[in-house]
Amino acid sequence: MKLLSTLLILAFAVVVTGCNTFAGAGKDIQKGGEKIEGAAESSK
Repeated sequence: MKLLSTLLILAFAVVVTGCNTFAGAGKDIQKGGEKIEGAAESSK
């Protein structure tokens, strides 16, 4: 029973960490896109 509980906790930790990683990557990509958009507008 302890092994099952430990595995469930580890699986939950991996899922939560993965979600945070993807959210952070999405924000980084969005900021990069905003900078490119700003550069394109200033060059007009």
